[in-house]
Amino acid sequence: MNAEDVLAVLRERGWLAAKPSLEQQAWCQHAARMLGGHAADRAALADLLALVFHYDARGIISRVESHVVLSRYAARSVLRRVALLLLEGGTLTPDKFREIVTALKDGMELRGRELFHPLRLALAGRAGEGELDRVILLLDEAAALSFAVPVKSARERIVEFCSTLD
Repeated sequence: MNAEDVLAVLRERGWLAAKPSLEQQAWCQHAARMLGGHAADRAALADLLALVFHYDARGIISRVESHVVLSRYAARSVLRRVALLLLEGGTLTPDKFREIVTALKDGMELRGRELFHPLRLALAGRAGEGELDRVILLLDEAAALSFAVPVKSARERIVEFCSTLD
């Protein structure tokens, strides 16, 4: 998958209204590098991109598989800690994401799905494997651009998710 595939998906789904700006083109190239190796075909790429462009915490939390993740040991503690770290400010860059994961690992002594599944659920919209971390890393960059559909930043997502939980 390449930047043209990303652009095609954005056009097909109505996420790109006009001719892409240079910044949007750069984002599409970045998205292709981040997600292309994790998408076997354009449908799989569209599925991953949908996680960037569509976020509804209430819908996410209403799914049975989300309740399974949220019922695991320390899931809500992970979410609270992620929220605090994201609300400290700044955009979510790869370095900031690494800092958050390191802080969670060190402060909570969690590894694997107990740490990553709640994080991925809250920010990407579903629990799963490492390709979701790549989706998360695209969020703030996309949120800063003017797509046809506004993209919620990582901070906006964690606030929406946590407020929907309560």
